This record gives sequence, structure tokens and C-alpha cells, in this order.
Amino acid sequence: MQIAPSILSVLNKDLTSILNKVESSGIKYIHLDVMDNIFVPNKTFDDCLIKNLRKKSNLIFDTHLMIEKPELFVENYIDAGSDIITFHLEATTSPNFVIETIHRANKKVGISIKPKTPVEELIPYLNDVDLVLIMSVEPGFGGQAFMADMLEKVKWLKKYQKENNKNFLIEIDGGINQTNYNLCKKVGCDIVVIGTYFFKDDNYEKTIKELEQYENNNCC
Repeated sequence: MQIAPSILSVLNKDLTSILNKVESSGIKYIHLDVMDNIFVPNKTFDDCLIKNLRKKSNLIFDTHLMIEKPELFVENYIDAGSDIITFHLEATTSPNFVIETIHRANKKVGISIKPKTPVEELIPYLNDVDLVLIMSVEPGFGGQAFMADMLEKVKWLKKYQKENNKNFLIEIDGGINQTNYNLCKKVGCDIVVIGTYFFKDDNYEKTIKELEQYENNNCC
């Protein structure tokens, strides 16, 4: 299982230095939360920041668009250097257009849903996406508590993959820490997005070791 640190909790710090340290720790992904204060009640950054960071980092840029009408802006995030672009099903009436636009640029496509959206609503798109992102908090802010019942969506996706011979990546985002990291691993997540907990101190190697060594025997 891969870790994708989210920069949401460190936006006021030296991001170039942070990305360099993340890469030096052996991490492959960085998660970039784009919020517009419309689809979610918070505003973060836009494609300009991603474009600037792209010049200074070889990490896989995992861009999560929490914005209304992503079809109007997705090309900006393609051009900025995103490797994976995930959009929300609830934010667009043109999901197939968004998927096609991203794939046409030879980028990977992710699709995400909020906690209250039934996972079955993803079925029409599971043949065409490279990644499914399950939100385990209400999107908008970091530092929220993990919603353990969202692991049922991961289990459903794993079952769907097996029954339909699909191999899209499954990512989970929100409230991940030492106590639930292994729960995510045991149910089959491929990538976990970790923000507040990952950046709790400057020793990223220590944090990774803590996550991997913690034993949680209360798995569902």
C-alpha cells in the first residue's frame, strides 16, 4: 500500500523543501487538494501552484479536484503537470467528458465520491477510470475523524473488481492515522492519503515506520 501525503495541512510552509523531503523518504506520491469554496466550503490553491511545484519535484502528482464543473478547468491541471487527476462525480453533469479529456492527454483518471454518495453510483464509470477515491471524511478540511464505515465501500469495490476482472487503484482519503492505517491495508486499499498525521513532525521516515509497524487487531 502506497502513502500519498496531502499538503493541505502544510500550505503555509516551504512546499519545495517539504516535497524534497517527502521524495527522500521513499514516498512516490504527493496528494494535491484543489478546493474552490463552492463544491466544498474551503479554498486552497489552483493550477499555478501545481505548475510551480512540478518544476521542482519528480513525485507523482495526485491531484484531487474538489471543484464544481471540473470539465471547465481540467485542462489547466493537465497542463500544470498532474499525473493523476481525480474529480468528483457529484460535481459534474459530464463525467464521461472529463474522463475522456484526461485520458486523451495520457494522464490517469480518478473518480471520487463523498461519504453520503452510494458507491454503486460509480458503476457506469468503473470500466474507464484508473483510480477510485473513497472519502473517509466530508471533504473540505484536514484533521477530521476517520469514518470507518467507508471501508465497506472499499470492500464493495474489491468484490466488484474480482467479479468483473478490473484492476483500478483504490485510494482512501480522510482521517488516516496510526490507528486505522492497517485497517485500510487489510481491506485492500492501494493508496492512503495522509495529511495531518504524516506532517505531525519533520521525521517522515519515523512516521512511515510508525504507520507500518502499528498493529490493529480489531479489523472488520
